[in-house]
Amino acid sequence: MKTAYFTPGRIKDQALLLFDQMPDHLRAVKSTINPEKSALLILDMQSYFLEPSAHAFIPSAPAIVPGLTQLASKYFALDLPVIFTQHLNSAQDAGSMATWWKDIIKIEDPLAAIIPEFDYSNRYVIPKTQYDAFYQTDLKEHLTSRDVSQVVVSGVMTHLCCETTARSAFMHGFEVFFLIDGTATYNKEHHLATLLNLSHGFATPILVSQIQVALEDLAENRG
Repeated sequence: MKTAYFTPGRIKDQALLLFDQMPDHLRAVKSTINPEKSALLILDMQSYFLEPSAHAFIPSAPAIVPGLTQLASKYFALDLPVIFTQHLNSAQDAGSMATWWKDIIKIEDPLAAIIPEFDYSNRYVIPKTQYDAFYQTDLKEHLTSRDVSQVVVSGVMTHLCCETTARSAFMHGFEVFFLIDGTATYNKEHHLATLLNLSHGFATPILVSQIQVALEDLAENRG
């Protein structure tokens, strides 16, 4: 069932309520964000998931857009890496995706485009064919070339592409920060389940505002 567990104007409070539902031993921040060593991954923010008329529309996804666009702008301003992914499939590379969903996002589909709220022209965009943004892409090489050791995972869907990419990033040796209010999926139950699972061994759950403060501190220190 699809529900709008994040809504514009209330997303910060709603994210805090999610955070408070985690057991105390899972809420503790395991790592500290170091913006100069980090990259922002914005996964699959495409019209296929963000357009209300689309069958795969995620009701909570529009609420995360303002926070993510602000975060991306701060990364851009500090010349820190922002990587967009765009999920695209053909009949040849879809594999089990086609079996599970009975539909694939083809490159010629107008809904395949990243939503225009993001300034991704002349930015690094990685096309991917599976949940994992590292799978058969040059994402790791790109991050390594920028001396990145931490990744901030955002986008859609929380429990599919975002969670799978977070786990993969950990396995590739990166410290992982997972945005509570910068990811979205079909319902709160799946969202919370991902936070619980990842925070017990894979990633540090974090709020958009916490990343923003760290970026503002960096900008001030650079003077």
